[in-house]
Amino acid sequence: MNTFLDSETLLAAVDLGSNSFRLEIGRYENGQIQRVDYLKETVRQGGDLDEERNLKPEAIERGLKCLARFGETLKGLPKHHVRAVATQTLREARNRDVFLKLAKKALGYEVEIISGVEEARLIYQGVSRLLPQSDEKRLVIDVGGRSTEFILGQHLNAETTDSLRVGSVTWSLKYFADGIFSEKNFQRAEIASESFLDAVADTYQRQYWDMAYGASGTVGAVADILGYAGFEESRITREGLAWLRHQLIKARTVDKLELAGLKDDRKSVIAGGLSILIGIFDLLKLDTLMVAKGALRHGLLYDMITDEDAGVDLRDTSLNHLASRFGVNKIHAKNVAKVALGFFDALSPSLDLHNDNPHELDKLRQILGWAALSHEIGAAISHSESQKHGAYILDNTELMGFAQSELHRLSLLVLGHCGKLKKLDTDFNDDSFIIPLIALRLAVIFCHSRNLPMLKNITLERAGNTFLLGLPSAWQKTFPQTCYLLEEEILAWQKTNWNLVVSTPD
Repeated sequence: MNTFLDSETLLAAVDLGSNSFRLEIGRYENGQIQRVDYLKETVRQGGDLDEERNLKPEAIERGLKCLARFGETLKGLPKHHVRAVATQTLREARNRDVFLKLAKKALGYEVEIISGVEEARLIYQGVSRLLPQSDEKRLVIDVGGRSTEFILGQHLNAETTDSLRVGSVTWSLKYFADGIFSEKNFQRAEIASESFLDAVADTYQRQYWDMAYGASGTVGAVADILGYAGFEESRITREGLAWLRHQLIKARTVDKLELAGLKDDRKSVIAGGLSILIGIFDLLKLDTLMVAKGALRHGLLYDMITDEDAGVDLRDTSLNHLASRFGVNKIHAKNVAKVALGFFDALSPSLDLHNDNPHELDKLRQILGWAALSHEIGAAISHSESQKHGAYILDNTELMGFAQSELHRLSLLVLGHCGKLKKLDTDFNDDSFIIPLIALRLAVIFCHSRNLPMLKNITLERAGNTFLLGLPSAWQKTFPQTCYLLEEEILAWQKTNWNLVVSTPD
């Protein structure tokens, strides 16, 4: 959450979906966001992962061209007023880092890959913000290109979320690859979708919600077709799905499919999306799905608005829950965080930060604090090499509020909080990572007795690639174990392009 917003502020959200890329620009006015501009392009990257799960060159090129056009529209907006996120296709793509680097250059802004849980939370945020406020318990469903999200929530709060790897693009490629809409193909696709979705069916049964809403993608496309056919607008029914299924089978092939309201860019993926929706209706025993106006991009915009009354970062809550689940000693973790942040503050003036992002320093400090609070989560698995277990947990968990890049940076800090440094797969020339890392490592050393240490008269400075730690003259006799650990730390940094020098007055 940010606190920089004033009336008339322009905000922008970019959604790199598996089927389409979308850009929404809104003006923040009196707690609400009014649309200023909206762009959508069918990029369909979700159908262009090769057998090794690499995004194909032609898909990368399509995506970059689209982002360059979006970038031209966004030019001049401050970086902290724009949020761009990618979803399931890039979560899966093994060469995602290559694309993200090129995407930043084309768009002019960072692109984050968000987890399925975070995608679901943002979808609910977008849907709930554009619905009348009430006490009803809501089920929200979004059938996307390569994933389907389910959310239970009330008011503006998502309470239960799931994201499954089943979507209109993947199902169309798998069960309608020949472009034929046959009864047999539909039966296979529907049975497969039900078997895939069955894992979460019990969680979203009728007794847990008052009203069911469908968002974006497939839901919007199906609703448009049914509206043109005379069915009630903004509502999808079991009867409407059966009618549409019959129309597709009657058309027989994609090239012969002509339905009012069906856009050309949806023709090749409508059957896959429809079969998933039918499976959801059957599993959850739905009769009606209301069509919501909100979507992921709206959730992104509203997520940038500060709720001054709340004053709580969702990521803090998520990480505290994770720490509790793994039995972290929170008093010790907070001590490490306090010491680490003190060391970081001493070194931060030497950081070469981007002037166009005034919040970059705050973000680095925040991630360091999270790393300190979670550095011992791996001990719940094994005290032996707990840093490796902790890093694995953070790299493979899904926490509301976090981008995957944030969780990966956290995992690297946790992996590197003790032991050898060469095990880290990172750029050792990046001082925005190295400075938080040494701050965390030193904090762990000074807190080794699991008490908050006395740090009076201790100094930490940077001279180029050398860190200078100054200790009081009596320190070595008073704290011999700490001094031994510092000697080991000096040796660890000597194997990198950085050095740690510890000195005491004569």
